[in-house]
Amino acid sequence: MTTMLQPGGKLDEAAQVTPVRIAVLTISDTRDEESDTSGHILVGRLTGAGHLLADKALVRDDVGEIRARLKAWTQSGDVDVILTTGGTGITGRDVTPEAIEPLLDKRIEGFSVIFHLVSYQTVGLSTLQSRALAGLIDGVFVFCLPGSNGAVRDGWDKVIAPQLDSRHKPCNMVELMPRLLEK
Repeated sequence: MTTMLQPGGKLDEAAQVTPVRIAVLTISDTRDEESDTSGHILVGRLTGAGHLLADKALVRDDVGEIRARLKAWTQSGDVDVILTTGGTGITGRDVTPEAIEPLLDKRIEGFSVIFHLVSYQTVGLSTLQSRALAGLIDGVFVFCLPGSNGAVRDGWDKVIAPQLDSRHKPCNMVELMPRLLEK
């Protein structure tokens, strides 16, 4: 699979990929493991890119359940990145941002901006209905994507994958991982 690099970015083809341990969390009141298509897409893409699936889970649209799962992963020492799918919309049941934002040690503001630019190319102004976000919790990157298959593909292929590819230059998030908890 080919990932799209942003303008000015390039891939050092001679370098080896540094595998990252990634957990996938689907947030939904309506999906189960079998019908979790967006979670399955993420697993396929991250493993296809040479990364390791650290864990996969599905929780309801419930602030307490979301926070408990994230904190268990961020404090385990076994996860470098968490990808969530679902619950970023604007309906009453969508609570992913409300659950995650208070846990963030640092917010990655540019993720939402770039995600919306990419999403706009696919779904036009409907991208306004997403509250996609990213940040750091306990030194672990957390990327919150909408629950649609298209949004997950766009978010991974065009935004997250290049930054989790250690061969991406001039810089990438993998090279920052050893320094995320420094004081």
